[in-house]
Amino acid sequence: MIWLFFSEYLKVLTIASCDAAEPWQLGFQDAATPVMQGIIDLHHDIFFFLILILVLVLWMLVRALWHFHYRRNPIPQRIVHGTTIEIIWTIFPSIILMFIAIPSFALLYSMDEIVVNPAITIKAIGHQWYWTYEYSDYNSSDEQSLTFDSYMIPEDDLELGQLRLLEVDNRVVVPARTHLRMIITSADVLHSWAVPSLGVKCDAVPGRLNQTSILPQREGVYYGQCSEICGTNHAFMPIAIEAVSLKDYVSWACNHLSDLPAPTSVSRVSNHIEAPHREESSGGRDSIAIEMR
Repeated sequence: MIWLFFSEYLKVLTIASCDAAEPWQLGFQDAATPVMQGIIDLHHDIFFFLILILVLVLWMLVRALWHFHYRRNPIPQRIVHGTTIEIIWTIFPSIILMFIAIPSFALLYSMDEIVVNPAITIKAIGHQWYWTYEYSDYNSSDEQSLTFDSYMIPEDDLELGQLRLLEVDNRVVVPARTHLRMIITSADVLHSWAVPSLGVKCDAVPGRLNQTSILPQREGVYYGQCSEICGTNHAFMPIAIEAVSLKDYVSWACNHLSDLPAPTSVSRVSNHIEAPHREESSGGRDSIAIEMR
């Protein structure tokens, strides 16, 4: 009972809207995917056990210092070992670790699951020191993929309400409540594509394609940063993901495919996104939308 109360209390502390880092922030950013929600829930559950262990060890330490002070025990006892206590402090921690390991491995493997038929595939390419994004599912009339660079907006150019060191000139726009596949790579040195609210951190390695799946469950703007030291301006290559409604996403994609006739581009984009949803409703594909609790 105390365990459940403690877990719910920690959730209340982080209930405020938080999709970017805040000053003096102690908790996680709000979860926007099932994976991130699972990470937060696992943290709260394990934190309860950590508090119990901390209190127990602290109590034993204080008790030992008090009872075995040299003034109270001028002649110390010569106890080398105790079989009973050694069995207890070996078995009891093992049981605790087992309770922690089972949900931890379940969450870990769910993070590695890749959606069989994602609605959208986006490639993120790390450069020194900016990101390039490529939407390869639909091309323009000259067979060019929807590609753009994303640079951090300098502090002097920020508008009212924009976040310092986090806002970019071109956000990655995706539809909410839609399965996405992110392919991560690099054009020069090691980078890392990380967005805390989405529960994603994937290394960008030159010559290698890493992939991960994302299911944003609500609309909003989610910020992240490169999380691998990559040179002088490592701290100045942020990531901004904007999850919008399907209608707004189709309009955004068609505006970037402006060289196609508007009706044709709308049909291509919307049909490409809606096809996986129809297949999913008929039970034809897997999903990582796993409820972690």
